[in-house]
Parts: sequence; C-alpha cells; structure tokens
Amino acid sequence: MIQREAPALILATASAARRAVLAAAGLRFTAEAAAVDEAAIKESARAEGIPPGEAAMLLAEAKAQRIARRHPEALVIGADQLLVCDGRWFDKPPDMAAARAQLLALRGRPHELMTAMVCWRGGQRVWQHLARPRLTMRDFSEEFLGAYLAAEGEAVLGSVGAYRLEGIGVQLFDAVEGEHSAILGLPLLPLLGFLRQHGVLIR
Repeated sequence: MIQREAPALILATASAARRAVLAAAGLRFTAEAAAVDEAAIKESARAEGIPPGEAAMLLAEAKAQRIARRHPEALVIGADQLLVCDGRWFDKPPDMAAARAQLLALRGRPHELMTAMVCWRGGQRVWQHLARPRLTMRDFSEEFLGAYLAAEGEAVLGSVGAYRLEGIGVQLFDAVEGEHSAILGLPLLPLLGFLRQHGVLIR
C-alpha cells in the first residue's frame, strides 16, 4: 500500500482535470466543491494591489479552509489558478464569444498560469505551493480558431485560458514551460513530496 489509511485526503474542488491528475497518480481521495465567492476575492485582491500569485493563493486557501471546517481530521487540498498576460488577469470565459475574444487576446503572446495549492489539517494551513508555468500561444489563423472552437465546444469554458492542453488545445501553442500537471491546475510533484513528508504516502 503506497498510501496510508489515515489521514483521509480531500480535494476541495469541482475540477475534473484536478481530480484526474490525483487519480492518475494512484491516490485515494474524495472531492468536495467549496462554495466560495471567487469573484469577490479576486475583486478585493485587485483593489488592494495584491499580485496575481498571492491572489491565486488566497483563492486556494479559501477553498481548503471551507472544506477543512467540516473535516478537521482530514488533509484538505485547495487549489486555484489565475492566468496573467501583460498584467491583465483572465477568468474562465462565460460563453463562447468571450472564449473567442480571450484566445485572440492571448494569440502570439506568452502568458503565465499562477497555480496555487494549499493544504489544511487540524484547523490550520500546513503547506502551500505556487507554480508559475509559462506558455506561448502561436499566431494561429482565424480559420484555425473557428475550427478549434467548433471541435472543443463548451469544454473550453472550464479553463481560465479557454484551452485544454491535454486535448487539441495543445495545437494553440509554440512553447510550454512548466510541469504539465501544474498547467492542468494541480502541481503534482511538489504535492507528492509534501504528502511523503507528512506521512500520507510511504517515503
């Protein structure tokens, strides 16, 4: 058995991509979506001049803390991600028109994914990590963009970048720097290292 029986592991997210990352690594966990006002947290962070990496950490912290209140003995993982391009923060597009506009704004330019992760146990934060993958979109054609959006459909609305790197969205890019799982929203290698140190996984 690679994973010990206790503590229970809870992923504070509704993200299918994050659940898939943990499941593929062979971890036993449950997932619970945390009801937090993400828009309010982001708006407050912008108003206070908080850098995007710290804002992503605040979002991850809020999710982990919310679920940890209900499960004080469990180890709760909260994660969130902000996309930043030339100082502008991008959120998940609300509709296909917004997804198209967002991809055009990112076309031919590099951006960073501020991917934050926080672990709570016993009423307190026990670990945190921030990854900053850097991706560069190619100067794709209008024809490609139309074909891409038609093929992916509303699946693109679930990503801050309006793309899924694990699918045909990889064709949008010239360069990708950073751990693949961090791009998907959950930096796996740092998390596994922490779980070994914390006694959840066998060293």
